[in-house]
Amino acid sequence: MVYPGWVPDLTRYRANVAAAVFNEDGRILIARRIGATGPYVWQMPQGGIDPGERPEDAVLRELREETGIRGSLVAPLGTIDRWLTYDYPKDVQERKARAGKDEVGQKQRWFALRFLGAATDIDLAAEAKPEFDEWRWTTLAEVPGLVIPWKRPVYEAVAKAFAPYAIPG
Repeated sequence: MVYPGWVPDLTRYRANVAAAVFNEDGRILIARRIGATGPYVWQMPQGGIDPGERPEDAVLRELREETGIRGSLVAPLGTIDRWLTYDYPKDVQERKARAGKDEVGQKQRWFALRFLGAATDIDLAAEAKPEFDEWRWTTLAEVPGLVIPWKRPVYEAVAKAFAPYAIPG
């Protein structure tokens, strides 16, 4: 049972930011992970928060690193002002433990951003080690069904919270 005012212990969750980038038509940017196969290979840009880094700065850094989109090409729309969490599956937790990381999942701060640039401003190879090999615009409602199932509850919460910025459907 969850009690009012109860705050979960998030110390074993990796701090992360994620960007829901909307174009002028209300569609959202998703990208396919390099080397991923199967039906659940898409996600929105996301990544870790560096020590001492503010989430607002981390999301712009991650967006540039993963998509080539510079901070000057987005405008803030909104945020989810609490951590959204997901647990890694047991095999991922075990792999992290073997690497010396005591993480059970990720805690994410989400930001909705309006894309002000052009398609040519999106460059998945902007960094030396790209994480994605393809991108596209889609509806926010479609996104939860495209992500790996253990991340799906977070994406469903994001879709609900950011629905005012999206096209219907």
